[in-house]
Amino acid sequence: MALNFGKAEFVRSAASQGQFLRDGLPQFAFAGRSNVGKSSVINRLLGRKNLAYVGASPGKTTQINYFLVDKGAYLVDLPGYGYAKVSRAEKERWGRLMDSYFQDESGILTAGVLIVDIRHKPTADDVTMHTWFRETGCPEIVVANKLDKLKKSQVEAALALIRETLELTEADLLVPFSAEKGTGKEDLIGLLNAACGR
Repeated sequence: MALNFGKAEFVRSAASQGQFLRDGLPQFAFAGRSNVGKSSVINRLLGRKNLAYVGASPGKTTQINYFLVDKGAYLVDLPGYGYAKVSRAEKERWGRLMDSYFQDESGILTAGVLIVDIRHKPTADDVTMHTWFRETGCPEIVVANKLDKLKKSQVEAALALIRETLELTEADLLVPFSAEKGTGKEDLIGLLNAACGR
């Protein structure tokens, strides 16, 4: 049975390794720059306006937030990287939190969802995150958000630049997406269902 993404609830925020959920359900980690619209993508998938917190200023997600979908899998909203105007100590705390999540010995991560801005070349931080997924063997879906901000004629070149920068092969998953309009929502839901064997 496919997961019903319309049935979702916020479960908890984890500020330390001891608070991570390890109940055996699939977990999809959503990673991306602070201003890339990560929370908006999650809200669009779940059909809710503000279940995932959308900050007026980037960098508001400072903990790892868990959303339970149809009692069958978690969407995990990770702190955004690379932009937020926070202290160095706070950035280092986020980094340690992310590292401990990714390297958790119980292997809690099912797949990573890397969200990039379709209008721009992926940043060095995006490349680092992508490389991490690749090197750990974690399946990855790249979501090119903000599709609604491009003209149709610009889309192919923008996707080609993302593929080239992240060194994606034809087999790698790249989904053009608009959190604003909902374009790509069904494609992404299909891939997430497939990743957890639904």
